[in-house]
Amino acid sequence: MPGGRLTQQERRQIALGLADGLAYAEIARRLDRPTSTVTREVMRNGGPTAYRAEVAHRATEHRAHRRKKPEPRAAHTPPQPHGRDAEAVRAFEEVLTTVLLASGAPLMTSRVLACLYVTDTGSLTAAELAQRLQVSPASVSKAISYLESQGMIGRQRDERRRERYTVDDDIMYQSMMASARSTAQLVETARQGVPVLGADTPAGVRLENMARFLDYVSEAIARAAEQARAVLHSGPAPDGPDAEDLDAEDLDAEDPDGSGNDA
Repeated sequence: MPGGRLTQQERRQIALGLADGLAYAEIARRLDRPTSTVTREVMRNGGPTAYRAEVAHRATEHRAHRRKKPEPRAAHTPPQPHGRDAEAVRAFEEVLTTVLLASGAPLMTSRVLACLYVTDTGSLTAAELAQRLQVSPASVSKAISYLESQGMIGRQRDERRRERYTVDDDIMYQSMMASARSTAQLVETARQGVPVLGADTPAGVRLENMARFLDYVSEAIARAAEQARAVLHSGPAPDGPDAEDLDAEDLDAEDPDGSGNDA
């Protein structure tokens, strides 16, 4: 497996792979490089939608000339418990960041959320986040504000009265319910516009159809979140041939007539 810095030709192959919609793992396999190498390269140079081979190569050369003594990234990675491979954890965190970024979250927001999710405690201070991510406290603060506004992280004070930001088992449920409420608000707003534009006009019909569709989606999200909430507080799914049957029985108990409505 080749080592050292990526060549200009390899960066061109990465750009072509991204343009073809290939996964990082497939691009890395074609280059005979670790997936983490490709992931870091893309994330450092604009992300999957903005990566440009020539720009990335020039930027890397500039950083190499400017940096007198390269500091290994591993120096900022805390020791890994449970016998984990630190490089594997780092690579997964970067992949998770990329997926969150592709879902529409801003870059720093994605990095903060991924960092919290791969931490066993699910809880870090702003200073700890800044140190782990090697970014400014101001960048972390902006990301935290966004995540809190979306109900995706919690906040609490520890014994030293420091504010800690958390992703506990209930955060995913709260985030989904916040999404349902936001969609419901859009439904209400759309319906307010129907009489303004005229119920029989193309614009009015469009708004009413949008409201009906989103109303159904909002109710479905809230219902599914309530039904699945127990999963967040349960242990690992049972193994073996009866595992799927148990899940089906649980759903049937909550929805005996199969209508999608609670009994």
